[in-house]
Amino acid sequence: MKARGSRLVRGWENGFPAAQGRLLGAAGKGYSGLLGAREWLYKRGVLKSRALPVPVVSVGNLTVGGTGKTPAVEVAVQTLAALGHRPAVVSRGYGRGTGGIRVVADAASIRLDAEEAGDEPFLLARRLPGVPVVVGSNRYDSARLALDRFGVTAIVLDDAFQHRTLKKDLEIVMARAENPWGNGKLLPAGPLREPLAALRRADLVVATGVERREDAAEVVSAVTAYAPEVPVLTAVSAPAECWEANRMRLVSLAELAGKRVLAFAGIAAPRAFEETLRAAGVTVQQFLQFADHHWYTPAEIATLDARAGDLGVEGLMTTEKDWVRLRKLPLPGRLLYVLAIRLVLVAGEDLWQSAFKRACPTG
Repeated sequence: MKARGSRLVRGWENGFPAAQGRLLGAAGKGYSGLLGAREWLYKRGVLKSRALPVPVVSVGNLTVGGTGKTPAVEVAVQTLAALGHRPAVVSRGYGRGTGGIRVVADAASIRLDAEEAGDEPFLLARRLPGVPVVVGSNRYDSARLALDRFGVTAIVLDDAFQHRTLKKDLEIVMARAENPWGNGKLLPAGPLREPLAALRRADLVVATGVERREDAAEVVSAVTAYAPEVPVLTAVSAPAECWEANRMRLVSLAELAGKRVLAFAGIAAPRAFEETLRAAGVTVQQFLQFADHHWYTPAEIATLDARAGDLGVEGLMTTEKDWVRLRKLPLPGRLLYVLAIRLVLVAGEDLWQSAFKRACPTG
C-alpha cells in the first residue's frame, strides 16, 4: 500500500515548482489584501468584537496543519476546572455532517456522533466527560447557547485565533517548533493563515515538540520580532493511554515497548505521532499517512490488515483521533492498538497558570 500525502502540504513545507509558485503567490496577494482590509475595519471600529459575561479562552494557530490545538484545548479546560470554573468548549466542528448550532455533549452524556459533530469535537467530548461541547460556525451564538443552557462560567474556543467577532480574555497560539511557518507564505501559496505580525494579538505562544525554548528557535525568533512581550512556552506530546480495539482492553505503556507494528494516521502532523511511538519503545515497521480528517473505508482497513500480514508484525497502531473515524468499520483480523496522547507543558507551565489566573478570575 502506498503512503498518502498532500502535494499542497509538501509544497507549503518545501516550496513549489516555479510556475505553480507564481500562480499561488498571486492568489496569496489577494488573500493578503482581504486580511489587511479586515484588520483596517477592526482597528477603526467598523467591525467589532462582542463580549460575553464570562472569561473566553481561545486556542488557535497561525498555520494550516497540526500544532497540538486539540490537546491544548483539553489542558485549558482542565486548568479552568482546577481554578473553580465550569467551562464549555465551543468549536466550528470541521467536517461535520450537520449545520447550525448543535450540542455535541452536555454535562451528562455525548449526544452526537463523530459524523454529526466533527471528529475533533467528538474526541474532546470523549476526553472531557461532564464538559459541554457545542459546535457552530457562529462562535458568539454558540457560546451564548452554552451559557444559557448549561450555566457555564468560562468558554474555551477551539481553533479560533482568526475568529475576531468574539472578544477573548486569553489568546493562546500553538506552533510547531520544527519548521513552524513552512515556506513563510500566506494561503494558498503557503500554510500561513495570517502574517507573522498577527502574533501581537497573542497572550501566550506554545511551541510543541520540544522541551527547551532554545530548541524552538524559529518560534522564539518570530515572537521576539513581532511580539517581544509575549512569553514562549514549550510542550511535548506524551502517551496518555492505549487500548486494544478488538477487545477494548487497556494496554499498559510498558506492554507496548518492543512491539512491532504497522502504524497509520490521518492527522495533520503524522510525524509527531510516529516520534511518540518510537519514544515509547514501539518498533514501527512501516508508517502510512492518510490525509488529515480522513474517513476510512472497509477496503482500506482490509488493505492495512493485509499489509501488516506481509510485514509479519504483531499488530496495527493508530491514533485516538483516527479511531473516532474508523470505529464503526469491521476491525482488522490482527490486533489494532489505539494510542491516546496528551499535551505536557514543559517550559513555562508557571506562566500558563498565572495567565489563566489573571485572565479568568473566579472571585
